[in-house]
Amino acid sequence: MFNEDQDYINNDKFINNQTINRLIKILHQNPNDVVKIFSLLKLCKATSIFRILDFSTKKKIIKDLSSIKKMELLNNLSVDDRISFLENLPKDLLKDLIKYLNKEEKCKILVSLGYPKNSIGCLMIPYYLAVQENWSVQEVLDYIRKEVKNSDVIEIIYIVNKKGKLIDDIKIREFLLVDPNTKVYDLINGEYPPPPTKFLNITDTDKEATKIFSMSNRISLPVIDDHNFLLGIVTVDDVLWVLNENYREDFQKIGEMEALNQSYLNVPLYKLIKKRAGWLILLFIGEMLTTTVMQKFSSVIERAMVLALFIPLVVSSGGNSGSQAASLIIQAMALGEVKIKDWWIVMQREIICGFFLGSILGLTGFIRVIVWHKIHLFNYGSHWILVGFTVFLSLIGVVLWGTLSGSMLPFIIKKLRGDPASSSAPFVATLVDVVGLMIYFSISYFLLNGTLL
Repeated sequence: MFNEDQDYINNDKFINNQTINRLIKILHQNPNDVVKIFSLLKLCKATSIFRILDFSTKKKIIKDLSSIKKMELLNNLSVDDRISFLENLPKDLLKDLIKYLNKEEKCKILVSLGYPKNSIGCLMIPYYLAVQENWSVQEVLDYIRKEVKNSDVIEIIYIVNKKGKLIDDIKIREFLLVDPNTKVYDLINGEYPPPPTKFLNITDTDKEATKIFSMSNRISLPVIDDHNFLLGIVTVDDVLWVLNENYREDFQKIGEMEALNQSYLNVPLYKLIKKRAGWLILLFIGEMLTTTVMQKFSSVIERAMVLALFIPLVVSSGGNSGSQAASLIIQAMALGEVKIKDWWIVMQREIICGFFLGSILGLTGFIRVIVWHKIHLFNYGSHWILVGFTVFLSLIGVVLWGTLSGSMLPFIIKKLRGDPASSSAPFVATLVDVVGLMIYFSISYFLLNGTLL
């Protein structure tokens, strides 16, 4: 039997050469050495064995493993195995183990344990330094020395009442600058309950947390529930990580493709093609409407071929102005500068902007027609002045439509509970192309009917 020869316990080569069934027997036969034996296992074998051990053995192993081994094991267990183990642990041990998970795995496990997806609860560190208001400064310092090994963030000390409700938070330096016999309540000078910029609610979204961090200039903020009970803290580096992930996803959506959720170079080619193909097909179908419009006005083009020369100029100007407007509004929404209720103000501003931008571009196009005709670079025919006015008025109409649709689409999509980022760039350009052509040919027919047409 294995337990008759204790020398094997330190032999990692022997341990890793055993089958899973044999290792289970070895662990059961040597209950006092389970942690030592388990720490010798390679990661793949350790995760396979851990999932089939009984709960008490798992608990003993995870409590006494080294920090590095603990981190490797927890992050490489399957989500289901991790949840089934963690949800049965005492609250204090659960708090301690969650901090060993990387950010992505921590989000998964907290969602599975009941926190809403994208809520601040998924970023929360459920361990913090909290003291009661009736403690002396000396008691606080003694407590910090005892507990600091369990906390990575010790800049802020949280003050709670006997029920665990948050009263205030104080920087640790304040405790170092006063007499040790001073009571904590003598150091409190904040409001109760604390103002909204000094805490996060468990149901706040990561976007709301970003705004509060930007206003508070703090490296960490407390997380409370609806009854003001202190649940944990969130650090600024976790919020920045989420912000980076959200920006990556939004930028990909702005380019009209599904979010990759991983580094570009690490994405398999087949997956990259799959992610991009769906939106391209949808946009291609949308652009088919452009062909349909041109077919509808084919007789106009045949009678005045000169009009076809300005199609790229007019249509691209509308698409560019629409993409500009959409990008500005999406950014303003992301920063909280613009809300859905502000749509009317935005519309008024964009109508004015669109008119003047269109007038500037239209005047430029009009001058271009005159100059090219006068210096004989191109002959626009006997009705060249009408062609110039057609370009001028078309650019005003198309650019005005582009800015209006580009600025309003994010509001419409957000109202429908979609992601405004998906409304910009190619999607706006496709919409503006179709309507822009209709505007251009309608103005052309109105001005040139009876002359060129």
